[in-house]
Amino acid sequence: MKKRTVILALALMLVAAASLAAQTYYIPLISKGFQHQFWQAVKEGALKAAKDFNVNITFEGPESEAMVDKQIDMLAAALAKKPNALGFAALDSKAAIPYLQQAKAAGIPVIAFDSGVDSDIPLTTCATDNVAAAAYAADKMAELIGGAGEVAVIVHDQTSRTGIDRRDGFVNRIKSKYPKITIVSVQYGAGDHLKSTDLAKAIIQAHPNLKGFFGANEGSAIGVLNGVKEMGKIGKIVVIGYDSGAQQIAAIRSGEMAGAITQNPVGIGYKTVEYAVKALKGEKFPKFIDTGFYWYDKTNIDDPKIKAVLYQ
Repeated sequence: MKKRTVILALALMLVAAASLAAQTYYIPLISKGFQHQFWQAVKEGALKAAKDFNVNITFEGPESEAMVDKQIDMLAAALAKKPNALGFAALDSKAAIPYLQQAKAAGIPVIAFDSGVDSDIPLTTCATDNVAAAAYAADKMAELIGGAGEVAVIVHDQTSRTGIDRRDGFVNRIKSKYPKITIVSVQYGAGDHLKSTDLAKAIIQAHPNLKGFFGANEGSAIGVLNGVKEMGKIGKIVVIGYDSGAQQIAAIRSGEMAGAITQNPVGIGYKTVEYAVKALKGEKFPKFIDTGFYWYDKTNIDDPKIKAVLYQ
């Protein structure tokens, strides 16, 4: 009888262990938006990683990158489901911190992606080095306008880490390296191409000698391009963008846009899930995972290395 009891207990332990081994981690990813193709590409990478690492993920974000409150609501709802880990791309680098503190208190590892927060709670951030990327865009702008003249910048926001870093990377490089270039305006279009178009047109009207325009994300860049077109300034104002998408790719092929910085959005999504799994396994890793960036224009847009990180 005693032997049978021991065997039964061992069997129950094996069943419990098998059940635990079969448990699939749940990892929600809260992005900054859903309206740009960039975020669809990030989602694609996250889904691929979910399949590779056998985890369940969800991927959501607000309709607009101006909807900080809605993103916070999504974050709160995700935490209420008691996930195993969390991926988060902050619209506001400070607003989410109380909720991330809740995650930390509950033992939920947080992996930041694309845009970090002003906190050390995320175990790492999977993102582009946006300061370096925007500085490279500034170097290209200087080269294309002959090292002198007036330029302007439209950024998606001044609250997210990506908005701040891309603005500062571009502006600081121009100020420190190109004394004959003047930045006449820095405006914020919420990543909305219609709003960014209106801003671009107003800047061109106010500064008729403008020689260059930098749009710091997909929506900003398309807005700048449309504004330059509507003001009849194609060929007279150098336009440099950020990210890709069908419209930017077509504009670069046609020569309407000089070029752009592309990130590796599929890689950002993949690495976010990969490092969430590593965190759940107790692995150690750096506080920043650089997913890389590339400059592309009509001379290299068909290079296999570039095509691999462009999205339509």
